[in-house]
Amino acid sequence: ADIQALAPAARTTLDGWHRFVETGDVEILRPLFAETTVFRSPFVHLAIPGRPASLLILGAVVQIFENFRYHRTFVSGTHDVALEFSANIGELKLKGIDLVKFDSAGKIIEFEVMIRPFKALEALSTRMSARIGPELAKYKTAQS
Repeated sequence: ADIQALAPAARTTLDGWHRFVETGDVEILRPLFAETTVFRSPFVHLAIPGRPASLLILGAVVQIFENFRYHRTFVSGTHDVALEFSANIGELKLKGIDLVKFDSAGKIIEFEVMIRPFKALEALSTRMSARIGPELAKYKTAQS
């Protein structure tokens, strides 16, 4: 479906998301996410709950990815999008998909990331651990 099929509030949030990706400014990100949002990482099976964890992860990812850009947007219904992207981590090229679900107010309630190939995912994992590993572990243990 066309981007116009998205609910207006969700479209506004998506515009904000693209602004965040361009600037890396986490303050732009904060109001886009619901308090109760969950983040689904390509590394761990369990969803990571809460807005602070999503902001921490996404704030780090935009600093690690180089030459990040979106290619296609797929819209499903009025509250779901899939965003196809590519980026580099050093010499490694990667492709991925962000699956984003919005609530009726247009806030992001679910953000799921899938990345290939595995080598690039490993490199991302290593850099994420170095950057936010201990801080992120606190959010993961909070759910068990």
